[in-house]
Amino acid sequence: MDFAHTPVLLDEVLTALNPQPGGRYIDNTLGGGGHALALLQRAEPAGKLLGLDADPAALAAAAARFAAAGIAPERYTLVHSHYEHVAAVARSAGFDPVDGMLFDLGVSSHQLDTAARGFSFQQPGPLDMRLDPTQGPTAADLLATLDERELADIMFRYGEERMSRRIARRIVERRQERAITTTTDLAGLVAQVVRSSSRDRIHPATRTFQALRIAVNRELAQLEAALPQAVELLRPGGRLAVISFHSLEDRIVKLFFRAESGYGGNADGAGRGLVAEQPTVRLRIVTKKPVEASEAESQANPRSRSAKLRIAERV
Repeated sequence: MDFAHTPVLLDEVLTALNPQPGGRYIDNTLGGGGHALALLQRAEPAGKLLGLDADPAALAAAAARFAAAGIAPERYTLVHSHYEHVAAVARSAGFDPVDGMLFDLGVSSHQLDTAARGFSFQQPGPLDMRLDPTQGPTAADLLATLDERELADIMFRYGEERMSRRIARRIVERRQERAITTTTDLAGLVAQVVRSSSRDRIHPATRTFQALRIAVNRELAQLEAALPQAVELLRPGGRLAVISFHSLEDRIVKLFFRAESGYGGNADGAGRGLVAEQPTVRLRIVTKKPVEASEAESQANPRSRSAKLRIAERV
């Protein structure tokens, strides 16, 4: 299975970043390279792109996609890295300052649909969930080692799961009998605790799987670390575009943009540490409300339905 997919909010991203010939851009979440390829094509003939991804398979797929489209290799640099290291990667690659940066957060359709990655309860697979399969603990490792309170906190904070304590208690009970190592093991266990009804639109395990994935990959901590670096790398007038897919990510981006544009404010939970008063205003918020997919895009690409795009400009 390849990384071919339809980039979410593509036209809106291109309008926001407005790539120019000779411009330099960073895609912090390269994936299959859909957004990145469009940026390179708009920035012809000399525009350059730095692409980061934690998944080596995504980097290979993007490189193949660029080659098939006739993009000269000297126009892009692809690096295996989490985006929390973007400043060091960018400076090492000579991308400082840059004209635009993109974050397309979350998990790709390819990763969700690949059973061996363990992101989805829709098909049996190992409980892995790592965006970077070369390092770090898996979801199965967390289920085997965290105590009941830690597991409950993860599910409540990252998945907003109201039954988190009961699920955590059942996990601890089950692992005393045998290890929980597959997606179907965990999904079945959660379904025993969270009874679904005909009114429910999602599987009972949806929130638990989301929470574990966020915890395994430190997604919110990485975003909090990366956003200030992104601002530092932007030239005056350069733009930062962030696509998020759930409320915790969107809240972090919203509060960060507000703080950097001089609005300040206080946060509790997600976003803590990003909203202290800034001595200097560094951003101008372009989107007072997040941009969402049109009805036509939502129909054609269901994944876009929960996408929210926020844009800010370096001042």
